[in-house]
Amino acid sequence: MIDDDHASPLLEVRGLTKSFAGVQALTGVDLAVRAGEVHCVLGQNGAGKSTLIKTLSGVHQPDAGEIRWQGETVAITDPIAALDLGIATMYQELDVVDGLTIAENIFLGHEHSTGGMLKVAHANRLTRELLTRLGHGDIPPSTEVGELSAATKQIVSMARALSRDTKLIIMDEPSAVLDSGEVANLFRVIRELTGQGIAVIYISHRLEEIRQIGDRISVIKDGRSTASGLAVSETPTPALIKLMTGRDVANVFPVAVPVPSNAPVLLEVNHLNLRGHFSDVDFTVRAGEIVGLAGLVGSGRSEILETIYGARKATSGTVAVQGKTLHPGSVSSAVGAEMGFSPEERKSQGLILDEPIYRNVTLSTFSRFARGGMLNEGAEKDAAREQIEALELRPAEPERPARTLSGGNQQKILLARWLVHGTRVLLLDEPTRGVDVGARAEIYVLIRRLAAEGTAIVVVSSEIEEVLGLADRVLVIGDGEVLAEKNASDIDESGVLDLVMKGSAA
Repeated sequence: MIDDDHASPLLEVRGLTKSFAGVQALTGVDLAVRAGEVHCVLGQNGAGKSTLIKTLSGVHQPDAGEIRWQGETVAITDPIAALDLGIATMYQELDVVDGLTIAENIFLGHEHSTGGMLKVAHANRLTRELLTRLGHGDIPPSTEVGELSAATKQIVSMARALSRDTKLIIMDEPSAVLDSGEVANLFRVIRELTGQGIAVIYISHRLEEIRQIGDRISVIKDGRSTASGLAVSETPTPALIKLMTGRDVANVFPVAVPVPSNAPVLLEVNHLNLRGHFSDVDFTVRAGEIVGLAGLVGSGRSEILETIYGARKATSGTVAVQGKTLHPGSVSSAVGAEMGFSPEERKSQGLILDEPIYRNVTLSTFSRFARGGMLNEGAEKDAAREQIEALELRPAEPERPARTLSGGNQQKILLARWLVHGTRVLLLDEPTRGVDVGARAEIYVLIRRLAAEGTAIVVVSSEIEEVLGLADRVLVIGDGEVLAEKNASDIDESGVLDLVMKGSAA
């Protein structure tokens, strides 16, 4: 952390402006980042953070404004120019190549070679050093990235950023796929880097992380700077939320509606097993009840949801919806039984990004809109528009491509899909991943509303606080086993972590 408040900025942005096809993405953004500091950039989805990042990374060119680097005005004409200056970017959407090894990913574009021949052993040695520096020296550099978990892929992306002579690293939601231990390791690495004089621009929706790792904060709202260079220690959270949203937003969970003891059981999971991932998972969910799966990344939570939904074929055990046993490994069986699933990777697994909102909403209900083998687009749009209005999805334009929406609104598209379908059982994997504080509160209200209307819901989240705040009942998962089942009101975050740690040590 830099103590000198008057130190010259390493990077300075003045009045940055950028528009796309007449839509103003940035309108006068100011930012000053000093060497050796963690400068946090906050803003809701759609505020302009991604455009700012891509402009600093050379992906976009500004329409107006000035970028100064080490006191000199510069034009960052492309990503290579940014890297040559010493600016490396870790994007939120993992940008690794699954078919290449870890070492090949890290040195992609600046391979080590002699006489046209790649120096594989040299690259592997440097990769091992980088992974060790990041606390993952046990991973073989020759491992194909496609075999890695999302959390480990993030580590590879981080190692790639460190593989050059980097002076500034831009980290866009780096903790989104990390568990608490991985986040602690990330913060250790960041502090090591800033101790060496490297600056970090850190973007996160998790305000508690900003408190832990940030030195100063800049806030963007609707493409404009509403604050620049605030000291983290001197800026209370309510003030930050108001700077981001323009209003006071209480990041609290809606009050749960008690589930009647005679409510029908809609989901039955009976001694479910998936070899190599989890074993003997057994629970039920009643109409109107929310059951949360709490545990660390890699504990088997997501695999449990995917197996219940039929995206993975169980080794043994059964899943029943409304008393009807589903065919193992059959998504169509689950959908036909009125089960819906919102996956962790919504962009790659849940949405067709270049298709319009209405087509994404009706994706699982095409048969309802088919007439003589042809889709009735008018009926599709009407059904989607009804949900768009009910969920306050913005912008409320059914024909807009899903790709252009913020993370929170993309999540609403998935919820709208299952509302149109008439889902009775809903599985939600990381429902607020990459979603800002204002949209999170809206999604919490939506989930609670669905439960109050009789939907049985299972929620997985890396944020234990979120699981406990949403769920009526919690299953604590560790190493693929159910370690405990508790009423959410009878356990707190430390209690969950204690159970996980004890389970791992057993």
